[in-house]
Amino acid sequence: MTIAIGDRLPDVTIKTNGPEGPEDLATGDFFAGRRVVLFAVPGAFTPGCSNTHMPGFVVRADDILAAGADAIACLAVNDAFVMDAWQKDQNAQAMTMLADGNADFTRALGLDMDASGGGMGTRSKRFALIADDGVVEYLGIDTRKGVIEASSADTVLAQLEG
Repeated sequence: MTIAIGDRLPDVTIKTNGPEGPEDLATGDFFAGRRVVLFAVPGAFTPGCSNTHMPGFVVRADDILAAGADAIACLAVNDAFVMDAWQKDQNAQAMTMLADGNADFTRALGLDMDASGGGMGTRSKRFALIADDGVVEYLGIDTRKGVIEASSADTVLAQLEG
């Protein structure tokens, strides 16, 4: 079942990169006590994610934070090393990169998809959400391949300002 507005985000251990390399991150702790914008991509370094989705958040990061978000995070079913390299490649230091290598968090959200036809295995659907103290306030899921609307930085910013 897909997570919905008003639901609490699941508490799952995933990875992020720290000063010494990959570190465990409990999603319950990460989202607690603050308003977080989370956007998820099917894969780091893929064309739509690298050319459109991530750049929108990089360009609009200051606006999103000024509009009331305490943090911006990017999630992908990739490992922490890939997410770290992608963060550097995209100049995305304003956000926290969340590596859900086994898709545990993505599955718990009900937002996983089978991309094995393209050789990518289990991946995340393209989505964005706003969570306040771990409770979903906005959820936008893009369902058409190559279309980034409901999960775009501009849409998320409009939700924060609305």
